[in-house]
Amino acid sequence: MTTDQLIQAFKAQHKLTSSIESYAPNWFIPIAELINTHQKRESKCIFVGLNGSQGSGKSTLADFIKMYLESQHQLSVAVISLDDFYLSQQKRNHLADTVHPLLKSRGVPGTHNTQLMSSTLHALKSDKPNCRLPRFNKAIDDPEPEENWPLVTEKVDVVVMEGWCWGTPEQTEQELVKPINTLESEEDKNGTWRKYVNDALKSDYLALYQQMDFWLMLKAPSFDCISNWRKEQEHKLRQAHALSADKNAPSAIMSDEQVERFIQHFQRLTEHGLKQVPEVCNLVLQLDAQRQPMLVSGSSVAEFDSIKATIKNKAI
Repeated sequence: MTTDQLIQAFKAQHKLTSSIESYAPNWFIPIAELINTHQKRESKCIFVGLNGSQGSGKSTLADFIKMYLESQHQLSVAVISLDDFYLSQQKRNHLADTVHPLLKSRGVPGTHNTQLMSSTLHALKSDKPNCRLPRFNKAIDDPEPEENWPLVTEKVDVVVMEGWCWGTPEQTEQELVKPINTLESEEDKNGTWRKYVNDALKSDYLALYQQMDFWLMLKAPSFDCISNWRKEQEHKLRQAHALSADKNAPSAIMSDEQVERFIQHFQRLTEHGLKQVPEVCNLVLQLDAQRQPMLVSGSSVAEFDSIKATIKNKAI
């Protein structure tokens, strides 16, 4: 399959606009080639951490990396998402009853099954993983039945782990004091919720970050763009649910008004991540308000530019 054929197949599979035809060769393919170079250099299964705010397109990039590396370099690639490790409604309701009501909502650190995350990452490092990759159904706000999770039994060359706060460090106690939005000022007046989230991040997530060999970031211009991006996600979920065989089943898909409140749960760590995560990334892809790539930075930018130039010269 040529790269042009691959891009067209990917475009059709993900129902993307024609813009993918221009930014995939200029951005996505060089990123995938950079990961391939890194994997060949390490000669082992490498873990790629991918940070991106809600709606930034990190799932699309992760899926492209998988399709490209498997098609063009015959590598075995597993993609896992932080979202697929959300706790069940029952467990989050328990946290809401015993710690703070805001923990009923999925999303922030402390609402993920980090033990399952750790065991999954550990298994994927093995030559014979024999593990299932968790899947979470956002339409019903609960994990899929375990028997529906994809089973990995063969050696994996690249694992892409993506998440909205993946790689984001904890905040200082001083940074937690002042509420940053209406949700915090009205529903977390004494800071119990944000302190619990911060403590969970520090105790359960930082060690998992250390397993990543290579860091990527899709960097939004600001938090202001993320509301519209998140609404687009819900609109797509609603359309998919309406077309599904089980369209009459109960749905947890949100309205635009619900999204406005929901994203306030993420504002603190998203804004913190926009400042802190680029410092540890091998490559940061800066996006504009329409989610189009603009420029790259990071410790591997020179290697990225070299690969991009090589690809361009081959195409001429």
